[in-house]
Amino acid sequence: MRWMTTAGKCLLALGVVLAGCVPAHRPGAHSADADRGPLTLATAGDLTGYLGSVLGDWNRDHPDEQITLVQLPDSADETHAQMVTDLRRAEHSRFDVLNIDVAWTSEFAAAGWLRPLERDRFPLKSFLQPVVDTATYGNRLYAVPYVTNAGLLLYRKDILAKEGVSPPHTWAELEEAAKTIAPKYGLGGYAGQFLPYEGLTVNAAEAVYSAGGSILGDEGRRVTVNSAAARQGIGFLARGVRQGWIPRAALTYKEEESKQAFQDGRLLFLRNWPYAFASASAPGSAVAGKVGVLPLPGLDGPGRSVLGGSDLAVSAHARHPDTAARLIAYLTSEAVQRQVLTRGALPPVRAALYEDPDLVKKFPYLPILRSSVLHAAPRPKSPRYDQVSLVVQAAVQDALTGHQTPEAAVRRLSRELDAVSTH
Repeated sequence: MRWMTTAGKCLLALGVVLAGCVPAHRPGAHSADADRGPLTLATAGDLTGYLGSVLGDWNRDHPDEQITLVQLPDSADETHAQMVTDLRRAEHSRFDVLNIDVAWTSEFAAAGWLRPLERDRFPLKSFLQPVVDTATYGNRLYAVPYVTNAGLLLYRKDILAKEGVSPPHTWAELEEAAKTIAPKYGLGGYAGQFLPYEGLTVNAAEAVYSAGGSILGDEGRRVTVNSAAARQGIGFLARGVRQGWIPRAALTYKEEESKQAFQDGRLLFLRNWPYAFASASAPGSAVAGKVGVLPLPGLDGPGRSVLGGSDLAVSAHARHPDTAARLIAYLTSEAVQRQVLTRGALPPVRAALYEDPDLVKKFPYLPILRSSVLHAAPRPKSPRYDQVSLVVQAAVQDALTGHQTPEAAVRRLSRELDAVSTH
């Protein structure tokens, strides 16, 4: 949503607020101070608890513009559902500022639920530039990037070193090591997040992108998935399951399950978000000190990750839009972004932090993550993204389980996405 896609979990949350304690919107006459005042900030489940103190600092310095935190479920799908339900209540919505998965910006903007933002109010030129694209729809800014993410390849560097094998940069190299080396050590070869949920959409999109393909174009108006690249990408994953170097257990994995399998010493290779590297390298991990990290491999060289993370957006019916914009500027300031990394353990959007020597010493994966983010691509943009994701999950699951060939799954995917995009 790690893309919030732990998408639900990359979203940061913050405190529990009972629905009855959240003030309702109060439409009324406009005054000179109407654009400033208290707000609610809605987000998904907390991972580290750091943001409460960050917002506590804001509340201390802005006694007339207090921020009330609304914590939604950890699950990205449940958070999405609750936000949509609230936003449909229009002026009766409880939420003013929303911490949303990067894949939802287009959907929410197209529905008229978000207030367009003025670009010059935010330090967009200081961000890693690919993340800015996740916050736009129809060439307008509807959100501001808050946390980013990119998929990485974790691998057992001790085992590859013992075998005299270099870490893989292509699918062929990964496949060869997963088939021949992993069994010698009683390990599964390779895993990602292959349960049918948002994680499968991300893994499938990365496979297509890493073969040079795409899924949708023109912000969801054009279906581009019916290509040789898509067949190669989905075929790579399906072949792994069929031949056994992707263990069938991986068909039940989300982020946490796959991380635990690698951390317990049951996998040679794992695709996951950077948090998994930090966890697997921490004291107490069965593989601490034995973990290497690389950009994702691709068909002919380094592959292409999907951008994860979350954006901060302002509800179209926010009570105090000026306060909302200034709060977002505060949360994307360099001081707070540093805390996103050091206390929240999440990748910040500020480019300079990835080259800070002290931070790189503490988080050695930062240069690789920066490179992965700079070469990453958003999930397919569409105002019907929730439907797009469900279609991708269903078709790719059938390919992975052998119910359809990759070729048939891609043709089906093209037909069903065309139906979604034209209705």
